[in-house]
Amino acid sequence: MNKKLLIFIMAGLFGYSALLTGQDAHFSQYYANPLYLNPALAGASQCPRVNINYRNQYPVLGVYQTYSASYDQYVSGLNGGLGGLVMRDEAGDGALSTTEASLVYSYHLKMSRKFTLLAGFQGTFRQMNIDWNSLTFPDQIDPFYGFVRESADVAPDNNTISVFDVSAGLVGYTERFYIGFAAHHLTQPDVSFFTQDRLPMKFTAHAGLTIPLGRKRLYTDLQNYLIPNIVYQVQGPYDQLTISTAFTRSSISGGLGFRTSTTNPDAIVALLGYSPKDGAWSVGYSYDITISTVANNLGGSHEISLSYQFPCRVKRKRSEAINCPKF
Repeated sequence: MNKKLLIFIMAGLFGYSALLTGQDAHFSQYYANPLYLNPALAGASQCPRVNINYRNQYPVLGVYQTYSASYDQYVSGLNGGLGGLVMRDEAGDGALSTTEASLVYSYHLKMSRKFTLLAGFQGTFRQMNIDWNSLTFPDQIDPFYGFVRESADVAPDNNTISVFDVSAGLVGYTERFYIGFAAHHLTQPDVSFFTQDRLPMKFTAHAGLTIPLGRKRLYTDLQNYLIPNIVYQVQGPYDQLTISTAFTRSSISGGLGFRTSTTNPDAIVALLGYSPKDGAWSVGYSYDITISTVANNLGGSHEISLSYQFPCRVKRKRSEAINCPKF
């Protein structure tokens, strides 16, 4: 019963409510999904890389899952990075699903010997689908026999919506500091199955510091370091602030984060990662301990990230790789 009611609520939120608007899926390991965070990060690692992400929110219900995969690399002939991103978000056991495919270009400009500026542009094809036959509604409930009545709610004329979207972003960084800003859904496409309902623009601001630990030595990815960072996002009437700190020692990474909105604390995020000494690949796991009014009896949220970086085929002359945390 609870699961069916949840599916109905989900349909109301995302399908046809005139009072509420849609929101993007989010990842706790935001830097492990760089193109999703900010299109300007395409090619920021210089070498070709693949990132794969999976999020399972409230696993007790088993109705919210998000998948993402991306590839990007620096292309010297274009003075920037090229990338592709595919994302699928499923709510209500797939009753409402969103699939996105994006192409990304980021122009890299060496402003000075120490400072590099990245400007990214993203074009996205988005398709949303609602499985009306899997939905149940309150007027179908019989107090004795359950969901047996016919519903008065009428299915939409089209169960699939396809739109094109545009996003952009900026990132500036030095060896020890980075700051970025992104604006997603600049075209604000109509994503309603009934009356017009445009997807609100999402604005993201993020920044961080890289603090080497121990004796001063040649700066490499294998050096122990501490990276405090902050991400703030606003979409429509909703906002989200995440403050976290990542720590790496040898091949092991760990971190803690706190996510909240203006009106409601959301979760404490615990993160753990592993990368061998050659740094070619890495794996990360995070668990969201829910502290909002929902409490943690729905199982929190689990997230897994995988990353593989291929050997560079060209010399890295124009700019050094940005040293963001693995998650």
